[in-house]
Amino acid sequence: MDLSIVIVNWNVKDLLEKCLGSIYEHVHGISFEVFVSDNGSTDGSVEMVRAKFHQAQLLENKANLGYPKANNRGITNSSGRYVMLLNPDTEVTEGAMEELVRFMDSHPEAGAAGPKLEYPDGSFQPSCRSFPTLETEFYRMLFLDQIFPKSRVFGKYLLSYWAHDDVREVDQPMGAALLVRKSAIDRTGMLDQGIIFWFDEVDWCKRIKDAGQKIYFDPKALVYHHKNKSFVQWNTLMRSIKLARIWRGSRNYYFRKHHGPLSVVLVNLFDVIQVLLVLGILYALIKGISFFWRLFF
Repeated sequence: MDLSIVIVNWNVKDLLEKCLGSIYEHVHGISFEVFVSDNGSTDGSVEMVRAKFHQAQLLENKANLGYPKANNRGITNSSGRYVMLLNPDTEVTEGAMEELVRFMDSHPEAGAAGPKLEYPDGSFQPSCRSFPTLETEFYRMLFLDQIFPKSRVFGKYLLSYWAHDDVREVDQPMGAALLVRKSAIDRTGMLDQGIIFWFDEVDWCKRIKDAGQKIYFDPKALVYHHKNKSFVQWNTLMRSIKLARIWRGSRNYYFRKHHGPLSVVLVNLFDVIQVLLVLGILYALIKGISFFWRLFF
């Protein structure tokens, strides 16, 4: 078996149907299998897969296990030389999976590779980043990455200076579409289940590179990505509170694991400073507006 595709789904039936349809329509010339690891969907996703895609292997999770645990269920059952993590809000294009398999076959030093991602309208979607460090968190705190996105120093985390138009070695392709060599998984282990989601693929890529294997970006393989469609199911309050808490917890977990406990103290201090900085800017703006209002009116 050349390729095992693992899709974790949670209540995005329509997008999942498009994703699966694109796989079976556009993947040819390689042997592959598809696993749908469903995290307790209640929107008819499971019934749709059973009715329309009997070729796919359905793994029914009775609750939302989170991204790593649900993916690991598929990885455990996989038999391919390569494992492709694919979000349900993606659509693969003709030849994309074959290109990634060929690329990895010709680069035995590679442990993983990511395709080029575009929005469904064909517009550019950045999909690679460098590993987060205290340096990149410091730039983020001061908004230097946003003010100077084309700087190779301040834009090094988001790689915002790069057009994603050439093959190159990278740190972390987006987990929405990430191909990993099965032997690399055997060497480094599966996704860390201590993370619910966010930073799970970052940690995985970090372990792959720490084990001495390279990770590449291949723009010849194209995947469309709707992006963040599972999260729109959450109401505004949950998005602003619970999602922020999960994101921060995942980031802290990553920093503690790879940079030590002191780094967690520092990145959280950076968060506090950033909030105070924003409040200070808002206060200055309000005072300035008030001054000019009194001056002229």
